[in-house]
Amino acid sequence: MIDPITLILGITLGGVLVCFAVHFIPVGGAPAAMAQTTGIGTGTTMLATGSGLTGLVSAGFMLNAVGAGVDQMALVLASGAVGAMLMLDFTMLIANAIYVWGVGVVPASAKVKYDPITKDRQDLYVSQGTEGHGMPTVCFVSGTLGALFGGVGGSLVYWMLYHVSADPAMSGIFAIGIFLVNSVIASYNIGGTIEGFHDPKFKRLPKAVVASLVATFLCALIAIYVVPGGAVL
Repeated sequence: MIDPITLILGITLGGVLVCFAVHFIPVGGAPAAMAQTTGIGTGTTMLATGSGLTGLVSAGFMLNAVGAGVDQMALVLASGAVGAMLMLDFTMLIANAIYVWGVGVVPASAKVKYDPITKDRQDLYVSQGTEGHGMPTVCFVSGTLGALFGGVGGSLVYWMLYHVSADPAMSGIFAIGIFLVNSVIASYNIGGTIEGFHDPKFKRLPKAVVASLVATFLCALIAIYVVPGGAVL
């Protein structure tokens, strides 16, 4: 049995990791859907939730396979991280294929002159009147890191909640709720689109982390008493 303080701290840490992770994911919104800006053509919350849900499903399968013991915690978190990364990486890969072979544009960022990872020139390939298009290497790497952190954070919340209720369904529902709370906090903090850790908006991260810390702590307090089984703590 894990004590309530540890459960609350674990859930809070997981939620903060989710909020932290969202800032790494290249989100372009509606403009990206028309190849007018760099990133994936959907909203911050939807994209983060999609990868997070995949991570939760992966974590749930692993927890069911190996059990919920403390010794198996690393396997559950790793499974969630891998699931989230695979989902987001395939999304970015297919999106890039559509941009290159369907739209006919080269993945390029308008936020930096050179890709921080490959050092490839970017501004020469940005179409006139746009803010970039597709997912250049730095965005792909940033998105993968974001999915890693988000998968670990979501899985940690799920694992902690499972120790409150021993009910996979209820734990999953509350984990999704906490994931959505932190995704929305990050979305408001970003205020539109973001390319990843190289984007100037990434500097807003500390404010989101503080807001996430407070919000997730309150969610954790509620969860350990509302989730069936939590009241016995």
